[in-house]
Amino acid sequence: MKYILRILMAVIVLSVVCVERIYGEEVSLSYKENVGRLTVGGRPFVILGGELGNSSASSPADIERIFPKLRRMNLNTVLVPVYWNLVEPEEGKYDFSLVDKVIDEARSNGLKVVFLWFGAWKNSMSCYAPGWFKADYKKYPRAQAEGGKPLEIASAFSENVFEADSRAFTEWLRHVDGYDTDATVLMIQIENEIGMLESARDHSPIAQAEYDKGVPSELTEFLKKHKKELHPGILARWQKNGMKMSGPWRDVFGDDIYSDEYFMAWNYARYVERMARKARSVIDRPLYVNAAMNSRGRKPGEYPSAGPLAHLKDIWHAAAPTVDVLAPDLYDKGFVDWTAQYHTADNPLFIPEIRQGRENATQAFYVIGEHDALGISPFSIEKGNDSPDYPTVRAYALLSELMPLIGRHQGRGTMTGLYFDADSTERVIKAGDMVITANHYFTLPWDPRATDGSTWPATGAILIEVAPMEYILAGTGVVLKFEKDTERSSAQTLGEDGFLNSGADRRDVKSWNGGSRIGLASVDEVDVMPDGGVKYVRRFCGDETHQGRHARIGVDDFKILHIRLYQYK
Repeated sequence: MKYILRILMAVIVLSVVCVERIYGEEVSLSYKENVGRLTVGGRPFVILGGELGNSSASSPADIERIFPKLRRMNLNTVLVPVYWNLVEPEEGKYDFSLVDKVIDEARSNGLKVVFLWFGAWKNSMSCYAPGWFKADYKKYPRAQAEGGKPLEIASAFSENVFEADSRAFTEWLRHVDGYDTDATVLMIQIENEIGMLESARDHSPIAQAEYDKGVPSELTEFLKKHKKELHPGILARWQKNGMKMSGPWRDVFGDDIYSDEYFMAWNYARYVERMARKARSVIDRPLYVNAAMNSRGRKPGEYPSAGPLAHLKDIWHAAAPTVDVLAPDLYDKGFVDWTAQYHTADNPLFIPEIRQGRENATQAFYVIGEHDALGISPFSIEKGNDSPDYPTVRAYALLSELMPLIGRHQGRGTMTGLYFDADSTERVIKAGDMVITANHYFTLPWDPRATDGSTWPATGAILIEVAPMEYILAGTGVVLKFEKDTERSSAQTLGEDGFLNSGADRRDVKSWNGGSRIGLASVDEVDVMPDGGVKYVRRFCGDETHQGRHARIGVDDFKILHIRLYQYK
């Protein structure tokens, strides 16, 4: 009866306001009004994670050694590969001892787990498929490049490939479902960075036979139904070619390799959808797929063609509706732009892999504040620095403390993420009749590293409006100035003593409009308590706020500030 009632309630909610899926009694993922929310045990949960290197979960001794370090790094979640070739070393014979070891060590160290299925594909290639699978290439055929060259990539068009991959996947998940009695496992990643290399699509005979059938009506009907929400790239290509509802791929979407990529994306996604349905029949956990980016000016086949990339999201959503999240793996420049592309009306933002570095600290503040992200996870985390003074360790500690407020403000439009580097040093935020100007700390003249040729570090913060004229600012290396929109002054050049340089522009003083101004009533450093309240630590009034002109956190500091504003004439 309880199961039937839960289904009825889910149907009612889905039909009215949102997409929400509940997984067992402990884990849920909802997505409504552009806000993703992961909850564990009924409480909001944001993944402050790290992904292990490719081989770091292949040894029980390594797992036992690494996990205590991850706890010292203030992670709450670890992303861990599961290797098909070790799970099923002989066909039909399974070994789940490494999986059990991961869950056991996670429990003992207070960590959650996201498992990554390294099955038929990992970074495009079939390198984690078992030897017995790879050797029998007639039964388990390879994809082929244009011209017939066989690749170390299993063909997504082979039913035998799917049956072998999905059988091991299902057996593993069935074991996890029985062993994970306390929701240690949060999410499941299906395959890893799917995509074709060397060619935009598979040219093997079985793939060509599918290609020759043309564009399936399921795809064009989806595009027609969701026309207003489509990625501008696919919409433009479809419109340019007459918005045909059927026909050859290059007739419908254009005569180039990007149409070949569309074909391959449809079929990779259909394969993943079948895997997702298998998973859903066995275990109740959120499911996602990750993408290697189409960066550096590469074309399909030079980057892993047809993965769950932003410009292919509509094809993936049409073909794989059971998958909850399409996620980017970020290793190149353009962090702010990439995150915006993956936080869309039909997709919450989750970053399962990002290049590890000191900037991860500020990236975490940004994506959680700006995009209500489900989480972030630097790659090869076990090689990271676990010193209490390391930026990511400090940032994760501060974000953990801030979590009651983050959970309270998710989806309310009251959080903003800030992210600055040498190329992006200012952001102007409109808040009613107030303007908030946020800058990189080094735009102030007082730190010699701002002007001595030192590299400007990435800095950032979360800004939360907790009440009218009242804010929480948490992060590192930022400066905030609050003004009425009618009084925003032009930039003024300050000397190193904090006063205006001689000859500075003072026209705003001569032409004052008589309106009210915004002032700092108080700026306090605080701790956030488990109930979301704040505990006073110390007050900043003088030099720390430039005598009431701004609120700031230095580049070497990680702090939470409670800012109260007032108006005066």
